[in-house]
Amino acid sequence: MIAVIAHRGARSLAPENTLAAARIACELGADLWETDVSMTKEGHLILFHDPTLDRCTDVASVFPGRPSTRVIDYTLNEILRLDAGSYFVRTDPFGQIKDGSVTPEMLAAFKGEKIPTLEQCLDLVTETDWQVNLELKSHDSDSADVTIPDRTVETIRKSGICPDRIRISSFNHDWLLRVQKKEPALRVQALVGYDGHTPLDFGDLSFDTYNANADLITDDQIRMLQSKGKSVNLFTVNDPKRFHHFATLGVDGIFTDFPQTFVTHG
Repeated sequence: MIAVIAHRGARSLAPENTLAAARIACELGADLWETDVSMTKEGHLILFHDPTLDRCTDVASVFPGRPSTRVIDYTLNEILRLDAGSYFVRTDPFGQIKDGSVTPEMLAAFKGEKIPTLEQCLDLVTETDWQVNLELKSHDSDSADVTIPDRTVETIRKSGICPDRIRISSFNHDWLLRVQKKEPALRVQALVGYDGHTPLDFGDLSFDTYNANADLITDDQIRMLQSKGKSVNLFTVNDPKRFHHFATLGVDGIFTDFPQTFVTHG
């Protein structure tokens, strides 16, 4: 059965990478939640996708005139002052508010939503008896974030969560090897297809699972990976026809912004 993976939570129905988006995805019946792990200035791990805070927060109004909006240049206390939910209400990024799929009560609750910490993420996964894919973000311009793999493993250990509930993914494959070395019980998944146009490179096929860009992968590549015993997950698929095409090919999982569309299809 194909796994429906809620990309950054149910981000078409709630602000991405927030606990609200995760809870909605869980309630919808998604098999697991994918979220992004970034690091603050002093080394705390938070759930945030972009290298900068501009798109998904009110950083410009909370810290006017601040020369940098990079996540790595802000402390956790500063991050927690930001509103990570109102942008969704204002921009309706997937048109789901206009379509009536998001209730007024939900919209009111999103305002003031905070950026979660990794600890809060793991608590939610435990509370809901769920699973999570943690993508470790490696932004090319950053040098201070090189400890993210080590800090992630340490945080997972301290939480006491069962490793079976977690997958670790990254475009930085060296980081995945570090995670494997530090904690062999954690399953890692190699992301490929970052830029959306360069042909996919699976390297020496040393990983058990590949999470590939659905816009770049070919049917033959999927069959090749399967013939070598590899698991294949694809990102990001929102169109039902494409979803069913890949399901027919027998891929293991699909990342989607619309778990509400696919959870009933298995």
